[in-house]
Amino acid sequence: MDAVVGEDGVARCVWAATPGEMRDYHDTEWGVPVTGESALFERLTLEAFQSGLSWAIILRKRPAFREAFAGFDVDEVAGWGEPEAGRLLADAGIVRNRAKIEATLANARAAVDLRPDGGLEALVEQHRPPPERQPAPRTLEEVPTTSEESTALSKALKKRGFRFVGPTTMHALMEALGVVDTHLTGCHRRGVAAYGG
Repeated sequence: MDAVVGEDGVARCVWAATPGEMRDYHDTEWGVPVTGESALFERLTLEAFQSGLSWAIILRKRPAFREAFAGFDVDEVAGWGEPEAGRLLADAGIVRNRAKIEATLANARAAVDLRPDGGLEALVEQHRPPPERQPAPRTLEEVPTTSEESTALSKALKKRGFRFVGPTTMHALMEALGVVDTHLTGCHRRGVAAYGG
C-alpha cells in the first residue's frame, strides 16, 4: 500500500493515515534523531517491550513507563535489583513481563559499562547505513524489517551484555531514531528522518 493522503490533504505512511496518537507520533517523533543516553535508553527499552505487541499499546503506556523507570535515568535503573523488578511486575501501567523488565535492568548496567568506549549513542551511530544503502520503500510491503546494519548492531549490543536487542527490534530502533529512513517515498516526512532535514 502506497502512502495515504489523509483528510487534511497530507500524504503519510499507511500506519499513520488516521488522526490520533499514532499519527501525532509519526508526524513529530518517529524518525527524528534524539541525543543523550537517557533518550536513547528510553527508545531501546520501549522497542524491547514492544516486541510481540503493537506500538500503539506502548505509546499509550509511555508516560507510565517513564514514571516506572525513573525517567529512564540509566544510573538509577542500573542500580536496581529484585525489589525494583518486583515493584515493576506489580505496576499495571506498564507491560508486566519479567524477562523484559530484567532485560531493562541489565541493559542499564550494560549502558553504563559502554561509556568508556563512547557510550550507547556512539555505538548505534556507528551502524548508520551510508546514504546509498538507505531504503526507499514505495509501499508498505517494501519496508524492510531487518538490515545488515541492524543485524550488526544486534550482535554488537549482545556482545556488550544487552538483552532483547534482536535484529528486528534494532531495526525498529534505528527507524525510530532516524538512523534508517523507512518513511514511504510518498510520505511528507520522507527525508526528515535519517538526514535531519
